[in-house]
Amino acid sequence: MKITKADVYVFSTSRNFVTLRLETEDGVVGVGDATLNGRELAVAHYLKDHVCQLLVGRDAQNIEDTWQFLYRSCYWRRGPVTMAAIAAVDMALWDIKGKVANMPVYQLLGGACRKGARAYGHASGTDLESLFDSIRYEMDLGYTMIRVQTSVPGINKLYGVAAQDQSSGMRYDFEPANRGDWPVEEDWDSAAYMRHVPTVFEAVRNEFGPELPLLHDGHNRLTPREAAQFAKSLEPYNLFWLEDVTLGENQENLRYVRQQSTTPLAIGEVFNSVYDIKDLIDNQLIDYVRCATTHFGGITPLKKVMAQAEPYQIKSGFHGPTDVSPIGFAAELHLDINIHNYGAQEYMTHSKETLEVFETSMTFENGFLHPGDKPGLGVEFHPEIAEKFPYEQAYLPYNRLADGTVHNW
Repeated sequence: MKITKADVYVFSTSRNFVTLRLETEDGVVGVGDATLNGRELAVAHYLKDHVCQLLVGRDAQNIEDTWQFLYRSCYWRRGPVTMAAIAAVDMALWDIKGKVANMPVYQLLGGACRKGARAYGHASGTDLESLFDSIRYEMDLGYTMIRVQTSVPGINKLYGVAAQDQSSGMRYDFEPANRGDWPVEEDWDSAAYMRHVPTVFEAVRNEFGPELPLLHDGHNRLTPREAAQFAKSLEPYNLFWLEDVTLGENQENLRYVRQQSTTPLAIGEVFNSVYDIKDLIDNQLIDYVRCATTHFGGITPLKKVMAQAEPYQIKSGFHGPTDVSPIGFAAELHLDINIHNYGAQEYMTHSKETLEVFETSMTFENGFLHPGDKPGLGVEFHPEIAEKFPYEQAYLPYNRLADGTVHNW
């Protein structure tokens, strides 16, 4: 079953996406997600100029061999550009295999471990009243787990808070990348953040009670010592997880936080390979794996990582905002349904235009997601619609401290 065509599409339906479309000699089509927010063209050219010609003529059935070939033959391994490109190929090949077998991908992976994957929604507010309204809104949509982000006095713009202006007109938390030829500069104050956020969680618990699972994203902005103090301060509010509380590149950072606090830790959305997370798993320094199929090399390596995590009772919490296309998200859902050590799935709805380009079979009912039972990934890609939405340059924001120092966003 040889691959005869490999095409790359770059388009912008309220945000930019990169999609790989493979076709076999029998006319079977598979699609994969190669989106890298703010660096889309780098991945698109990597695929067009270096990968696509290597795929034509290869047997589409040999997913593992193709993954190893693309990873090992380039010599300059890992990194978000390389791994997003490999991820797109991996997803497309699983999509093809499922269609040929007339089975959804989760069945090929070993079948279902659950009827649905519990998802969490994103609530945010500039004050307690608007935050409470946002939590109630997300709960009305069916979410039974809520991520809570809040404005902080003294910080003008803050990651994860929806009520901020964007040139695209999208909600800031749905698409923080601003259209234009220069990234937006935002400000940051760790001390103000650490003082304010625990008071917000205290108010949320007083309003919504002890049973609602709450999550929070620190977005890599604290030092290890600050992260440990912050995690400790949130213990009374029993978070489901505290995400990216400090940079994960130095894995000893998480050891320090772990020694100081029992707050559950989640990390991994910026990781690109097993080498970024293997020691965190083996040393039991985290509770949830936040890696995304799109940025981690696809279904094949993420399935292996979750098998490594299972003996330690470390669970999944795959990255699932709108900078993962519906194809990448579907790939995660098939893993969610299949793996035993499932934790939670991040879920943000895509725009109407995006869902016209990507026709999905997934469902969201009573707080649970399911990829559907169509063969393959269950996503039909419409390139003729995608081509109506040309690429628009966009950059993610960056932070500066009060003295002008560039800081983690």
